[in-house]
Amino acid sequence: MLLAGDIGGTKTNLALFSPEEGIIPLAQATFKSADYADLRSVIAQFLADTGSSIDNAVFGVAGPVVRGQAEATNLPWVVSEMVLKEALGFRSVKLLNDLEATAYGVPNLPAEDLFVLHEAAPGSGSKVVIAPGTGLGEAVLCQQEGRYHVIPSEGGHVDFAPTSLLEIRLLRYLMGKFGHVSYERVCSGKGLPNIYAFLKKQGFAEELPGMKAALRKSVDPTPIIVQKAMAGECELSIATLNTFVSILGSEAGNLALKVMATGGVYLGGGIPPKILAKLKDGTFMASFVNKGRFADLLAHIPVYVILNDKTALFGAACYGLGF
Repeated sequence: MLLAGDIGGTKTNLALFSPEEGIIPLAQATFKSADYADLRSVIAQFLADTGSSIDNAVFGVAGPVVRGQAEATNLPWVVSEMVLKEALGFRSVKLLNDLEATAYGVPNLPAEDLFVLHEAAPGSGSKVVIAPGTGLGEAVLCQQEGRYHVIPSEGGHVDFAPTSLLEIRLLRYLMGKFGHVSYERVCSGKGLPNIYAFLKKQGFAEELPGMKAALRKSVDPTPIIVQKAMAGECELSIATLNTFVSILGSEAGNLALKVMATGGVYLGGGIPPKILAKLKDGTFMASFVNKGRFADLLAHIPVYVILNDKTALFGAACYGLGF
């Protein structure tokens, strides 16, 4: 039996798989990460609920994995292969970066789990995944001898590179707050409120009284900003989402150029499926191809939105089962 997991800053997804059933989960559950002191506690709860005995485990963790250990980026957990193996009596435990796990799932996703944002004939080159959720994750899939091999990345934490005068002012504003400004500071669930606060301070538009009250009461302002923007009910939220999508397109184009991702660009994470209408309006693709002499090259790269919110879990299972 294989236990697969996707360990995120907001939620932890766990599922059971067997070699006989392949990548069809036998049981699965979702836990609020903040309710638990560590991953071991979540696993213990899941195993108690399912009454299962596990041999092997593969977990995707939202953070860099170094020598079998990961410090979750947006969660106060330290996850260790050795500690989990010994504490839970598993035969083997493997940690992957969460985007690494997502990437292992990408070649095995059915067509219905993908929305074609930009149609083009995929080449035989690399594929890339860029995923704005709680944070911003990135990964690369390189093809070799007919199979894709995944290269983990912490590219979401590289320096934010503005491409417009507005974004230059945004960078200056955020440098005053954080010092170093990464793409995650502007292109993630954590980043959207930063853009909103900047536009509000710039006097871009008047904040609606109802919006101000809603944000004050909310623990996480991001869903409110996205909802109001998609409904066209708040000028500040609309401008925030426009800026977010433009920056996402620019960084997706950067990533595609760096590894010649002619095999396709995949937008993962929790945010893209919620803003499909906005992604389709041309803002994303205009920034994606805005690379001077290489605009035509990027225009011939297909772009997809991953609709399956369990792709990291699915990918961890693909890795563990050898798919």
